[in-house]
Amino acid sequence: MLIIDSPSNNAYFNIASEEYLLYKYPKEAIFLLYINAPSIIIGKFQNTLAEINLDYVQAQGIKVVRRMSGGGAVYHDLGNLNFSFHILLGENDFMDFSTFTQPVVSLLNSMNIPAKLEGRNDLLIEGKKFSGNAKLAKNGKMIQHGTLLISSQMEVLGDALKVNPLKFIDKAVKSNRARVINLNEYLPQDMTVSAFKQLLIEEMRKNNPEAKIYKLTDEDILGIEKLVAEKYSTWEWNFGFSPNYNFKKAIKMPAGFIEIHFDVYKGYIEKAKIFGDFFASKPIEELENILIGQKHEAVHLAQLLEKHDVTAYFGKVNIAELMELFK
Repeated sequence: MLIIDSPSNNAYFNIASEEYLLYKYPKEAIFLLYINAPSIIIGKFQNTLAEINLDYVQAQGIKVVRRMSGGGAVYHDLGNLNFSFHILLGENDFMDFSTFTQPVVSLLNSMNIPAKLEGRNDLLIEGKKFSGNAKLAKNGKMIQHGTLLISSQMEVLGDALKVNPLKFIDKAVKSNRARVINLNEYLPQDMTVSAFKQLLIEEMRKNNPEAKIYKLTDEDILGIEKLVAEKYSTWEWNFGFSPNYNFKKAIKMPAGFIEIHFDVYKGYIEKAKIFGDFFASKPIEELENILIGQKHEAVHLAQLLEKHDVTAYFGKVNIAELMELFK
């Protein structure tokens, strides 16, 4: 087994590293640890826009990254430790989450903290969740990865994952917002995330005496950064990969009431319909046709509408006001 402690706090880099290592080491067991700066990690089959508070996320500079595995959206920050097991597919039951959460449970139990696996894939203490876990099978290997809330900013977590459920109709997997807790409520007061990470590495080495500490090479880092540039930092993967969905939103502004309906396919607007009590000197169907085929992404749509006289469609409005419609 290789034990790898990521040198980066960049969520794009760390999520990409899981895919990179999957192909770099197709036969080797791996235990990967990483800590991300503020970011939201979206499950592979989720509609990103339906899982996040987009305005808040953009204002706070929070990265949004889609991972390879299913499951729900989670918030990461520097108070959150992430662990990832890579093993050969078939060595363990795919639906068995207990084997790879046991090192965490054992470590906490040794500190007289009553952690345990409950339900399918969550670690809880006294009914409160501090870890969620997800899995995938790819390239002959299985990856199980999980979060460990240690001293995460709970108020940011709540705000970043708060979204208006009325805006979207889709068949994407929805996140289950469980009651969560930080481990620092149970850990010794001077326990940092880095210190807890070292304890977990020691726990793994104790149970896997053949394990080796592996430091990512310059070649590895270049390979991961290439994957970041081509996939994990792109709108096409993080937003455009979302399942098809219907989006609707209505706002009241000085020009009147405006309501939009979009059918979105792979992140692009396939159908657009605009309703309201505004007054237009040009047919609103013109604008609907302009929107078809465009990215459902606020900055892109703002740049598009800057090229047109929107007052001809809605009366006295500006681009900034209209942008509230599209997110």
